[in-house]
Amino acid sequence: MIIDGTRAHDRATTLVLDYYAAFNRGDWNAMLALLTDDVAHDLNQGARETGRDAFAAFLARMDRSYHEQLRDIVVMACPDGARAAAEYVVHGEYLVADEGLPPAHGQTYVLPGGAFFELRDGRIARVTNYYNLQDWIAQVR
Repeated sequence: MIIDGTRAHDRATTLVLDYYAAFNRGDWNAMLALLTDDVAHDLNQGARETGRDAFAAFLARMDRSYHEQLRDIVVMACPDGARAAAEYVVHGEYLVADEGLPPAHGQTYVLPGGAFFELRDGRIARVTNYYNLQDWIAQVR
């Protein structure tokens, strides 16, 4: 609950909700504007990518292979606003095969996911995403 908008955890919650609102609109430029230049992005069961350019490349890969909407988003932030976490449900469609994953032919999927954030100077400095890859694979096979 946002009481007055001046508390650090209120600002952190709003920042993360703005990030997901931009994601759901497919507004990659708005998402990128919420990130620090040196953002660290920990891919689910993958490597860490660093920098806004790497994040933009990730978004391009996602846009090519998937159409996703996040629903039932819940955001929690620590009192100092330096870290936050989100839980959500991904509703998606697998459009084009992603490297190392099963063939795509428009399969739909629904699965829970989550993310952890580090926030700095009113921007997102780290995003760490988690979801059950085996559950996703079972749904798209």
